[in-house]
Amino acid sequence: MKFVSKAQDPWHTCAGEDGPQPHPAAADHKLLTLEQWHAVRDTWPEGLATGVILPNDIDVLDLKADLPRLALIVLQFPKWVDGRAYSQAHVLRSRLRFAGEVRATGEVLVDMLPLLQRCGVDAVQMRGDQNQEAAERALSFFPGHYQADVNEPRPLFARPGQKSEA
Repeated sequence: MKFVSKAQDPWHTCAGEDGPQPHPAAADHKLLTLEQWHAVRDTWPEGLATGVILPNDIDVLDLKADLPRLALIVLQFPKWVDGRAYSQAHVLRSRLRFAGEVRATGEVLVDMLPLLQRCGVDAVQMRGDQNQEAAERALSFFPGHYQADVNEPRPLFARPGQKSEA
């Protein structure tokens, strides 16, 4: 899992003095709100590294046609107890086969990382009070899982090399 710090992130939002720019200029590594993306998607040239910030109450299936043009999708966790972005990540990876980066931001805590990884999130921007060393340890707690996930779609009993006890 990639750990993202704001200071070293190559992705930049398009905001002016009064909030998000309604029609930002086309350039690589722009991170757009969903409204900005809808405003520019028909005019921006293809091939630009473009990212979209998704609110956690949006149905990701609505982005299906746009996914080939997106390199990054940022999923928001406004509260650590709000898990809707887990479902968004799972749908992006398993149903829509999104191959770009899926990043979790907001109230992202160390305890959430193993499940985020199993749902298809491959980058996180953790809450400021969280420790990266503790996060890396948390990702190594469990060497395997019985249940299927986006990384291994078969449960343990259905994987090659597993003996069936009849």
